[in-house]
Amino acid sequence: MHAMTFNNSCSSPVLPADAASLTAAIEGSVLLPGEAGYDDERAVWNLNHELKPAVIVVPKSSADVQAAVTFAARQQRPVLVKNTGHQMVGKAQGAVMIATNRMNDITIDTACRTARVGAGVLWSEVIAKAAKVGLAPLNGTNPTVGVAGYTLGGGLSPTLGRSHGYAADHVRSLDVVTADAKRRHVDAESEPDLFWALRGGKGNFAVVTALEFNLFPVSRLYAGGIYFPGERMAEVLRAWAAWHPGTPETMTTSIAVMRMPSLLEVPEPLRGKFLVSVRVAYNGTTADGERMVEPLRAVAPAVLDTVRDMPYSEVASIHNEPTDPLPYYERSIMLREFPTQAQDKLIELVGPDAETALVLAELRALGGGWDREPAVPNAVVTRGLPYSLLAVAAGPLSQEEQLKRSVAELLEGMRPWQADRRYVNNLAPDEAADAAAIYGPGCYERLASIKKAYDPTNMFRLNHNVVPAA
Repeated sequence: MHAMTFNNSCSSPVLPADAASLTAAIEGSVLLPGEAGYDDERAVWNLNHELKPAVIVVPKSSADVQAAVTFAARQQRPVLVKNTGHQMVGKAQGAVMIATNRMNDITIDTACRTARVGAGVLWSEVIAKAAKVGLAPLNGTNPTVGVAGYTLGGGLSPTLGRSHGYAADHVRSLDVVTADAKRRHVDAESEPDLFWALRGGKGNFAVVTALEFNLFPVSRLYAGGIYFPGERMAEVLRAWAAWHPGTPETMTTSIAVMRMPSLLEVPEPLRGKFLVSVRVAYNGTTADGERMVEPLRAVAPAVLDTVRDMPYSEVASIHNEPTDPLPYYERSIMLREFPTQAQDKLIELVGPDAETALVLAELRALGGGWDREPAVPNAVVTRGLPYSLLAVAAGPLSQEEQLKRSVAELLEGMRPWQADRRYVNNLAPDEAADAAAIYGPGCYERLASIKKAYDPTNMFRLNHNVVPAA
């Protein structure tokens, strides 16, 4: 069905003479295996995943990115782009890896309520800078995640997403380098097809060097987490499932079943505990938020309740995710419904009587803005699906089989309610085989034809890969 025109066998090392010519062409750094800095730059967030690129380029500018792409094309090597490495596919053997962390400029336009950021910027940096002028982005749950990769995959904001939709819906423009090493400014007018594909198609089409997106006039939220004893999961889950559909779009919420490790990094009241946590973020008054959340608080005594009026700059505390790399395995599916039978099954699979190695099973309620098509349509395919279910098992590579089994048991058990599309940001590194199943046939065919136009040799293939159309 599709033509694969790239050279798949290029895993030979980069010769020092070739690396020297690349070094001469760029302002940033070029690193070969064994050289100082190589291991630091190839490190990723998941300690169970390792990258082994043939050469790493750490660009300072888009001109450096052009030089790296030119080099990769000449050597017939694939290109992998990495910032924090929260989601990597494959080992990148033989690849040219572009590490974007030095491209970290941020410009906030207060009048237009926009941010323009370099490809290496983290959400924590945007949140802090925007908060100073009373603005907020559609950031994710973890402040250490890079803006670019998160946004290209859609971007499910746990703070403002239900009112405003996906982060990808609010991108104004992107500066990219395509596989022909051309710099392009991509927006709805200049390159409409590429603009559509980049927003949702993840890293399949170009190296993003900068992007501009909308900010929102939000300075405070009524937000946090209520942690209940895990033994009360059934009551809490049923109460939450009945409660959230009646809340306004200004309320974004999720529920998580957590088996917390006995580590010092875990706060004392939660350490080593089995818990069920309801997370809320309400963009409205504290009084309204308290009134809305009261039925949840009444379900059972809380182990810890962090829901409060907070400045937007403190939103990382809602999910309170780890900010240092760790070893784990995760996968997610979308659910098309969550009826009583599905609730029963989830309790059976991860509740008090379950034997599972999962540290986290999280169900996010979507809907609202996430269901609406943006003014300028994009390749995000999960609209209309009401829930995202994420499974995370943590532990070293030596436990890989057990970790994968626990994740699979949950997702397989929930299969009767599974939707036929996937959210690309929450897919595992070894789920790369079938992008057609992620995007669905109609969207995938359009992506494949745009891929053929902009990346006919599939240079950008170290991802959940869209193959150029035949």
